Amino acid sequence: MKKTTGLLKGSLAEEIKKTMKLKSIAKKLINAALKPAGFSLVRTNTTVDYYLHKYSSYEEYARVQTHWNKVKLNSVWADEGTLTRVKNILFDEFGDAKKIVGICHGTRNGFEQNFLRKLSGKLEVIGTDISDTANNYDNSVQWDFHDANSDWNENQDFIYTNSLDQSWKPHVAVQTWLSQLKQNGLLIIEHTESHGASGASEMDPFGVRPKVMPYVLTMWFGSQISISHTTAKKSNMDLEACLFVIKKNQNNIELITNETEL
Repeated sequence: MKKTTGLLKGSLAEEIKKTMKLKSIAKKLINAALKPAGFSLVRTNTTVDYYLHKYSSYEEYARVQTHWNKVKLNSVWADEGTLTRVKNILFDEFGDAKKIVGICHGTRNGFEQNFLRKLSGKLEVIGTDISDTANNYDNSVQWDFHDANSDWNENQDFIYTNSLDQSWKPHVAVQTWLSQLKQNGLLIIEHTESHGASGASEMDPFGVRPKVMPYVLTMWFGSQISISHTTAKKSNMDLEACLFVIKKNQNNIELITNETEL
């Protein structure tokens, strides 16, 4: 989605509406003609497995992400049902622990970490966001999730995110998150069809189909990681959410293929 600089007025707006209407009519007519043969028109990016938007610089990336954070500040993608699934995974893995320490990356208004904290006093969770608005929310830290933080390195029981689509260097982000885990820690990535290439844009630069996600992860890290997943419908929208649970098979995870080689 491109950032607009102003409102369209008068004849220009009317011309755009007419053009869009004509395109819609043309698409319906073409699809009607193609239907007997079993074909239809689709947008190009709906047939793509993997997409990564290119920015001119890190500064552009950070500016775009901060802008959209503020525009969508009161919107919450995360849902109670999926976060309860995250809690159950953590309790299955670390149920005997007195506390379970983790980070939710890309949490905007802090919903994820604070809901997990409400689910159990054993969950000691903070959240991060690149925008300065993170400073306004409980248990949130302003931080670019691509960057290493010595205070978090190798001392987290888990990392959770639904924001890998907001990464401009997803291989770097995942490698950083893995480095923050204890040897027996879990990286949990929520991923849906909306996180695919058809949903990617300047705002959400990375897109990959859920079915292709394990392939991409193993292309990046090979046998250094193990992957499992579960799928269930989100409780706040009609959409299936995959939870990819990633474990380290060795302490130091090295990147073996980056996104430019996929």
